[in-house]
Amino acid sequence: MDSPHINRQFENIRSIFSGELYYNDSPEHHAVRLAYSTDASVYQELPIAVAVPKNENDLRVLIDFAKQTGITLIPRTAGTSLAGQVVGKGIIIDVSKHFNKILEINQEERWVRVQPGVIRDDLNAFLKDYGLMFGPETSTASRAMIGGMIGNNSSGLHSIVWGDTRSHLLAMKVLLDDGSSAIFEALDEPSLFSKLKQNDREGEIYRAVNALLSDKGNQATIRQGYPKHSITRRNTGYALDLLAKPNEAFNFSKLIAGSEGTLALVTEAKLNLISLPPQEVGILCIHCHSLIESLHANITALAHHPEASELVDKYILDFTKDHPTYRYNRFFIEGDPAALLMVEFRDHDVEGVVNKANTLKSALASNNIGYAYPLITGSRTNLVWDVRKAGLGLIRNLPGDTQPVNLIEDCAVSPEDLPSYIEEVQAILTKYGTKASYYAHAGAGELHVEPLINLKTADGRHKFRAILAETAVLVKKYNGSLSGEHGDGRLRGEFIKTVLGEEVYLLLEKIKSIFDASSIFNANKIVRTPPMDKFLRYETDTSAIHINTIFDYQKQENILRLAEKCSGSGDCRKSHITGGTMCPSYMATREEKDTTRARANMLRQFLTHSTKENRFDHAEIKEVMDLCLSCKACKTECPSAVDVTKMKAEFLQHYYDANGTPFRTWLIANFTKSQKIGSYAPRLYNAVIKNRVLSSLVKGAIGFAPERSLPEIGNTTLRKWIQRQKPQDLAVGQTVYLFCDEFTDYNDTGIGQTAFKLLSALGYQVKLINHKESGRTYLSKGLLRKAKKIANQNVLAFKDVVSDKSPLIGIEPSAILTFRDEYLDLVDKDLVSDAQRIARHALLIDEFIAEEIDRGNIKKEQFKAIEKKIKLHGHCYQKAFHLVAQTEKILKFPTGHEVEVIPSGCCGMAGSFGYEKEHYHVSQQVGELVLLPSIRSTDSSEIIAAPGTSCRHQIKDATSRKAYHPVEILWDALVK
Repeated sequence: MDSPHINRQFENIRSIFSGELYYNDSPEHHAVRLAYSTDASVYQELPIAVAVPKNENDLRVLIDFAKQTGITLIPRTAGTSLAGQVVGKGIIIDVSKHFNKILEINQEERWVRVQPGVIRDDLNAFLKDYGLMFGPETSTASRAMIGGMIGNNSSGLHSIVWGDTRSHLLAMKVLLDDGSSAIFEALDEPSLFSKLKQNDREGEIYRAVNALLSDKGNQATIRQGYPKHSITRRNTGYALDLLAKPNEAFNFSKLIAGSEGTLALVTEAKLNLISLPPQEVGILCIHCHSLIESLHANITALAHHPEASELVDKYILDFTKDHPTYRYNRFFIEGDPAALLMVEFRDHDVEGVVNKANTLKSALASNNIGYAYPLITGSRTNLVWDVRKAGLGLIRNLPGDTQPVNLIEDCAVSPEDLPSYIEEVQAILTKYGTKASYYAHAGAGELHVEPLINLKTADGRHKFRAILAETAVLVKKYNGSLSGEHGDGRLRGEFIKTVLGEEVYLLLEKIKSIFDASSIFNANKIVRTPPMDKFLRYETDTSAIHINTIFDYQKQENILRLAEKCSGSGDCRKSHITGGTMCPSYMATREEKDTTRARANMLRQFLTHSTKENRFDHAEIKEVMDLCLSCKACKTECPSAVDVTKMKAEFLQHYYDANGTPFRTWLIANFTKSQKIGSYAPRLYNAVIKNRVLSSLVKGAIGFAPERSLPEIGNTTLRKWIQRQKPQDLAVGQTVYLFCDEFTDYNDTGIGQTAFKLLSALGYQVKLINHKESGRTYLSKGLLRKAKKIANQNVLAFKDVVSDKSPLIGIEPSAILTFRDEYLDLVDKDLVSDAQRIARHALLIDEFIAEEIDRGNIKKEQFKAIEKKIKLHGHCYQKAFHLVAQTEKILKFPTGHEVEVIPSGCCGMAGSFGYEKEHYHVSQQVGELVLLPSIRSTDSSEIIAAPGTSCRHQIKDATSRKAYHPVEILWDALVK
């Protein structure tokens, strides 16, 4: 079918399809299709279309459309598949946006009924009040959805006690290949007999499968071909061995679990629930001299019935050392272990946990296994697991094109076979001159082994195929499972015959034909897959691509390598329920194109394949960057540290080079100049922007949302006010240099004055020298050349005065933290060392006061004892630099101050973003996730604290509540 004909076909169904449909080559449609062309695997293929259905009728429309056109339907939720399950030339059906409801819960019978787009961790947050939980948990549980977990039969970290998805799947509602609905559930003999008699599509399927499984020869084939029963992670092919299990109720749900969307479309699932585990938890961190030693430690550990036994090797541990988030989580690591085995115990009291751990520790020590055994208990165990769970993303931080690849990472054997199996795997890798990372589910016999391969070379692709082929033979030797929980997809499907045998494979093809004769459900996955080394996202043996940039990307090699670091693990798709800041636009829209992942992938694709001289000059990149709030969360919350804020600014400069700078962009970037002009007549300026008619005209002309209030200008500037202070009013203690940022200078002048008075009263000599604005407005709008000039000027201004004895203190987080972030990659090379030195001593005022409290230079008696309840919302940049705790510390320093940190992400304003008319709605959506409802529910007697000027403005506009800068609250409590 040619494209015009396909487009006409899609046009024909738009009137009866209530969801969103993307199918043509317009920048918007093409951008969405490109965003769905990859998942977390190494595969890439542009889908014909992307459909976001709203209801079951939409799904039936798509099924009918697929039967008429022969285009396959590819169901997708979070898109964290590692074997290419949701990549293909078909119609991607994203059910994550609208099929996300918890439909029913039965606390007594301990089950819940949900739609496939419900996130696993969000479900458990809902279930917590009932004392229940859904057990299976992948490392991606903060964004993995029930539909995807069913498709892959996900297991997770605690699978040795909590089981896999299949074992908790009671029933499901599906749509079959004719669009009819069916309920798959456990059937006793009379019920099964009734199903066999049905004169419909469901009945046909039951009769055909019953005939296949009743055949004695087939039964023998299944018994002989499938993995041995001691292997709990068994996801190779379709689960015929479990469906044919004698003395158990017949339930097609077992077959659908692990079928990767190739047999039917799941619309609802009834899940078994378990009680919440005992609250007291401890992790015995067994430090080992070698990987094989840790696998023997695992065998010993399993004899002590732990809740989990997980492994992390040195390769991954080394990546946590310099990561801005995970280096804080390394507190439990002693020395330099070759591997860590993390063994979890739970009990109803701490003593029980300690006893269990000590018993295992004694057993290990008596067998000379391991050299250190720290036991981590309580909430700090979350930090330990964060190190383990981050492995998938962290290992993408290796320089160069040789990277760990998902290939043999999902093979499972019995735990007692694991040491010898891994030794043979290592021999295969050595044969091909390849190393690997090793981590994850040792307790279940499924160690994630990720070989380091350069898929951009023909030699690398040869290794890619050869290593899997030889490992498949090895898995067969140990009677293991080729796939444990990540699925076969298009990666391992080709080698199912090797592991299960030709006869079993023919049965799998028959099952596919029985359920889906026309192959409309996710074709070419599990069975009839294309060669596993086709449709990879990287081209081979191409010449190096040189891209001129304004930012320095030397630490990441270049901007393309930074984009390529995105592993697709989808951490940017978590919801506000899980917490964190990344990614605010996705949390609001729930659209894939608005994820950090989509933005990185879009840049990667065009920077690699563009034929234009300016590779940034593509409307599709602009489409996915449009809702990026430049919150900076991805720099620290993304395991691979894919800094999209930095790349967006870079993109915008080059895009404007090709297409011109829009007037509004120029106006916002030059915010300081407009405020300076207004400062000459502040009363007149404020009268205009506060007048309903005049301000509407101004906002209309600029393109600002009419609902927004414009920032007022102070009666004087902060600079002028400080210059008027008499010398005798200044303190004579330690010298600090105040960074007079553009927002505090003109708009938040009162806060700046309070900060100056507070520091002076606390005994510090506050100096202000001549310097430029921060350049934040230019950075946020992508005018990097201007920002670079400002950065150079500020570094020159401060390089000879700022030191550990005389730090640079800032009031607005986004401004002062520019010295610690963008300036380092923006200034001229001869100023880099100076910029780095200034960065070490450029402190947010909250941070400086917290440090002085720790040093004993600021004392409690300097503040009044007064009862105050404070709710704190941290600025995004504070969160990115882990500085919210410092603000919390200083606010609760005066006796009687109680501080509660609002578990909010981005406020939604994000500088000019929330002002812009086309972005106002999303800005409000982001704010309404957590922050604004929290403010509205706060008693009027409580104080709202927010260090960020944009945050305070958002709170004022949306709730009519005034939020205070922390220095205002401290000044009010100061003994004067």
